[in-house]
Amino acid sequence: MPTRNLAADRTFDVFSADCPSRAALAHATGRWGALTLAALTGGPLRFGAVRRRVDGISEKMLSQTLQELERDGLVHRAVLSEMPPNVEYSLTAAGEAVAGKVLELIKVLYATMAEGQR
Repeated sequence: MPTRNLAADRTFDVFSADCPSRAALAHATGRWGALTLAALTGGPLRFGAVRRRVDGISEKMLSQTLQELERDGLVHRAVLSEMPPNVEYSLTAAGEAVAGKVLELIKVLYATMAEGQR
């Protein structure tokens, strides 16, 4: 069922091929997007810390993932005024909501896998 975005007064339908929400859904639920969102739930992290947390992701893929999530309004990028300059990533309010759902899914998967091992 389509949902209304009252701020833009536009109908979004993720099942429609031309709906812009499809790209955001793909970014947030893809392997690297979901793991990156989950990694940022503990608070702001620098690029290297995110990469260490999301084991197996390349620098290029992490950079691309963070850019996509930032464009989708789920991640905030802040340039810190330090020497040398550093960048810190954090979740936006929308990112926190989506990351919360990702963590719920992870917990369900853990529980299901644990039951299967009994």
